[in-house]
Amino acid sequence: MINESILNYVVLFVLLEAYEVYWQKAPTIMGMLIRMHKYYSRSIFLFFVMQPTFYFSIGFAMLTDYHWASILMLLIKTSDIATKILLLEQVFVKRELSHELSLILLAPINSFLPYLGILTYPIFIILSLDGSLF
Repeated sequence: MINESILNYVVLFVLLEAYEVYWQKAPTIMGMLIRMHKYYSRSIFLFFVMQPTFYFSIGFAMLTDYHWASILMLLIKTSDIATKILLLEQVFVKRELSHELSLILLAPINSFLPYLGILTYPIFIILSLDGSLF
């Protein structure tokens, strides 16, 4: 059985991730980038504040004494934010897109995709705090 502290961390992370899904969700990746650009254009610091699971991942990695699963979660969150910033710079600042990239950005995405983090990251939290479950 999952103990109460693990459940608390999972619930907190799910709530934070649901918040991120709420403000980023769109039918295409370009739509997601447009929503993100509203905050990114005001300030990159505001953009980072809008990513609370990134800060959760940093603190959680330290809390678990840098368990491999928490480090993996932090690396995935870091690469996610870095990819978003690179795409924002490419699309809105440099305004240089290849034809293939523009097709990918404008293609509709599955409605399940934004919620993928809500399902996958709790596994890393559980593994970090109670590796004996798996």
